This record gives sequence, C-alpha cells and structure tokens, in this order.
Amino acid sequence: MEEVFAKGEILHIRGPVVFAENLKGAKIREVVLVGEERLIGEIVKVEGDVAVIQVYEPTGGLKPGEPVERTGEPLSAELGPGLLGSVLDGLGRPLEAVAEIAGGPFITRGIKVPTLPRDKKWTFKPVVKKGDTVEDGDVLGTVREGAIDHKIMVPPRTGRCKVTEIASEGDYTVEEVIATLERAGRKVDLKMYHKWPVRYPRPFKEKLEPVELLLTGQRVIDTFFPIVKGGTSAVPGGFGTGKTVTLHQISKWADADVVVYVGCGERGNEMTDLLHTFPKLIDPKTGRPLLERSVLIANTSNMPVPAREASIFMGITYAEYFRDMGLHVVLTADSTSRWAEALRELSSRLEEIPSEKGYPAYLPDYIASFYERAGRVKVLGNRNEIGSVAIIGAVSPSGGDLNEPVTQHTMRYVGAFWALDKDLAFRRHFPSINWLRSFSKYVSGLEEWWMRNSGEDMLSLRTEAMDILQRASGLEEVARVVGEAALSEENRLLLLEAELIREGYLVQNAYHEVDTFCSPKKQAKLLKALIQFYREARPLLDYGVPISKMQRLSSLGRLRRLKFVPEKEFDKELEEALKELKDELNRLVAEVS
Repeated sequence: MEEVFAKGEILHIRGPVVFAENLKGAKIREVVLVGEERLIGEIVKVEGDVAVIQVYEPTGGLKPGEPVERTGEPLSAELGPGLLGSVLDGLGRPLEAVAEIAGGPFITRGIKVPTLPRDKKWTFKPVVKKGDTVEDGDVLGTVREGAIDHKIMVPPRTGRCKVTEIASEGDYTVEEVIATLERAGRKVDLKMYHKWPVRYPRPFKEKLEPVELLLTGQRVIDTFFPIVKGGTSAVPGGFGTGKTVTLHQISKWADADVVVYVGCGERGNEMTDLLHTFPKLIDPKTGRPLLERSVLIANTSNMPVPAREASIFMGITYAEYFRDMGLHVVLTADSTSRWAEALRELSSRLEEIPSEKGYPAYLPDYIASFYERAGRVKVLGNRNEIGSVAIIGAVSPSGGDLNEPVTQHTMRYVGAFWALDKDLAFRRHFPSINWLRSFSKYVSGLEEWWMRNSGEDMLSLRTEAMDILQRASGLEEVARVVGEAALSEENRLLLLEAELIREGYLVQNAYHEVDTFCSPKKQAKLLKALIQFYREARPLLDYGVPISKMQRLSSLGRLRRLKFVPEKEFDKELEEALKELKDELNRLVAEVS
C-alpha cells in the first residue's frame, strides 16, 4: 500500500529557496512537490519542523500558505530503453514532450512527464529461463536500441533471487512486467526500467587500473596529454578558446560506445546551436547519426539555477547505467563553472558562511563527488565484463583566470588538464591547448598501449618533442627582445623545429575531411618524421650549413602538409617526403664542402 504523507505549507520564499513548515518526518535530499502547481523541489536542510527546499522550477507567484507535499523518495533517474537519442532537461524530462504539453517553445512550470516513453514498445529477447538464479547486475534480456544491445539487468540492491516468471520474446512497453523474481518467499516484479537516486554512485565489483587510451583522434590530446577509458579531464578556457568545438570533436571521435553530453548553464544560443548541429553529426563507426548513441541534457543559463546541480548528477547516473552494461562511456559537462555558480547562489540564499570568491566551503567536496564517479570497473553480475566512464568537464573561468577556485580545485581531482590559451586561439592555433600549462597523469601507463597500437616508442617521441617545445618557448621570449638573427644557429634550428611540430602536428583542423581525425599509427609516424628532420639537420650545423638555407627547404612544407594526407596514401607520401628531405640535406652539405 502506498504511504500517504501529511502535507506541510510554505512559510516563506527566498528566490529558488522555499522554507516550509509542518513537514513531519522530512528527510534531507527528499523530493517534494511545492505549491498548488506541485513544482519539483528537493529538501537540502531540516531545522526542527522547518524544511529548506531548493525548487527546480521558477518560484515566481508562489505565496506563503500554499501546500508542500512529501514524496518519500530522493531525486532519481529513470534508467531503461529510450534514453539514447533523447534530449532532456536537468531533471530528466524530454524537452520535446514538455514542449508538446506546453503547446509551444515557451515552457510553463509544473509540467510532469516521464523520461522514458510509456507508449513505445521494445522487442525484448530473454537470456534467462524460469528457475534460473540471478543476482544484482545479471542480464535478464536484451533490447536493440540504436547501435547497441540494451541489456535489461537486475537492478542493484535486489539480491540473489530465483526467476519464477520471464517474458517470452516479443514487444513490450517499459511499464509491463518482464520478469518475476523470488527472494526469501517474497516476489519482486521487474520492468524494463528502474529508478536510481542520482546522488549515489552505482555499485560495481572492482575498480581497475586505467591502462587503455581513450582514443580521440586529436593529436595534441592523444600524444601529449592523453586521457584513458575511465579517466578524468578538465578543459579550462575563456570565451572563444574553442571549448565547445573540442568537446564536440571528442564526442564524435572518442573510442566510446555511448556519449552523454551535459550542457550545464550554457548560453541559450550556444545550446540551441548544439541541438541543431549535434543531430546532424554522423557517427564514423556506423555511418548513422551520432545522436543514436548519445544522451543530451540541456540546462541553459535562463533555466532555474538549482536544476544545474541536478543536471550534472543526472548525467553521471545515465553514464554509470550504460557502464554497467559493459560499455565504455564518455561524459562531457559544459560547464562545471556554471554548476559551481549555482552552488554559490544557493549557498548565499541559505546564508551559509562563504569561502573564497563567495563559493561555499564544501565546493571541493562537490567537485570531488562528481569526478570520483569516473572509472574503469568490473561490472556487477556473473558476466566478467568491463565498463568505464570517462568524465571531461569544461571550466569557464572568469576572464580566463586559471587561478580562480573552480579551476584550482578541479585540478586536484582530474588526471588530465587541457589548458586552453586565448593567445593561441587568437593566432588561429586550434586546438588551443597550451603545452606548457597542461598535464596528464596517464602518460607513463600508456607506453605498452602505444607500442601495441602504433609499433613505435611513443613515450620517447613525446618526451623529445616536449623538450623541444619547452626549450623553444624560452628562446621565443629572448628572440622577441633581441631578434631571432641574434640567436645562435643551434637555437634558431630549435625554433624552426618547434614551429614545424606546432604547424605540422599540434594544429589540427576540426572541419577538414582528413585532418579532423588522426589514427594512432599515423600520429606516431607523423611525429617521428617531424623529429627526424631535427635529428638529421642538427649535425649539418657542424659542417657550416646556414640555418637560413634550411628554412627554405621545400621538403619542410611537404612535412607540414603530411597531416592532410589520407590514411591509405600516407605511407607512400611519407616515404617520398623523407627521401626528398634527405636529398636536400645532402645537397646542402655538398654546397658547403
């Protein structure tokens, strides 16, 4: 029998924060329905008989005395067939269905609509039979959804049970019972979906070492500042530095089965652009729309502030659900700064003591609770499968200041840090990842992966290239003061090589048919070829070959253009370019002999 809760009433209102009294037995993080329109809210604080509620919808027009109703449940996500290809708001409501109920694009408050369509039928194929014993995470059957086999699993916290009934192969809605289990004489009916509280990480068997590169096809990321499957990364950068394009590239090309994109507090025009362009992106794996294996959460800056916080946790719960199927998931959040700003506003409404820049003192804990839900794990059940969730969070520091609290706290909890540089962006150097301010903790653990997938000692090549770039950075400062001509020939050669690596390797055109993605083998061969010029040109300085003549070699232009050569033609073009380079260098030596 469904429990009936006594109704309280609004005491007073402070923006999105509502104080309600007479909510006997109320619990922190419990969802409540506020006012005559039953707006969705969540209890964040209890003081005696008064509950403090953050409301996820506009509170304009609410007045003291209106009813507040407890639900007895925490904020939860619906997990089941129908998630892929959907565009949801921060509370998991499908925007298309909400707009239909609202009768247009101007969405009114108080609309209740489930995440998963209740009328759509899915073809269920059972993989267990009556009498089988199952436990948490075991697969009951599968549903084909888009490009994946959606596994209908025994929800966590169900326990070890015996299958007493299982639906035959056929079409069912998510509300129909597809299995009946028995545990200690108690029957449990399971549907194709279940709910999970978004603030609680979903359980797994074991967390594994992150040793497999999350291939993005972006050279500066994969080679210099890699992220692994189950890893974490932050992408900080000011306006116009290319955060959104970088996240789009990763979403499109990352070696992942499912993409979850959370637009948290972004400008409405940027989110609109995303919603128009994302469905048009073609999945390079299947040739079908990328949206078929994606979940989009749209929570724009003009939407209620508390919903930003909910959207982040809603997105990571969806990601964990697909991870539990043994899939590899990428979650991109754009941006966590807007989420932190929402925490700051709510904290001030609650009159909490502020910390640096007005943020609440618990900001680091919140950031940690988000990034710590990433990982590569052995999933529940008797499947011996591995799934992963990689989290990539964009950070939008005010004025591009990377020393502000959100960026600094995020750096403590992520394994990779891609610092976008406005100066590089203004010079049309994209991705504008600054190689001096970025880092990755995953580099050393990927040596075996690179050897296996490229056949080259990529770690040594990376170390040599980074050394050249770092030394050249210091020389560029000197050259700006005294002029490049005042430098030694060796230092001028170092600057030439650094420019070659930047132009021929680090700069990558996201809109070029070939250069938009670079395979591991091509990355290794390309970087080796660019470094080979430096190795072969350096001894020529001892013969007296002037650097001015090396700068005019036609083979350098050819090396720079190698990145635009299609994969099938690359080896032949590379061989010819290196032969031309060798011939030109030999000719220079002959001229000075």
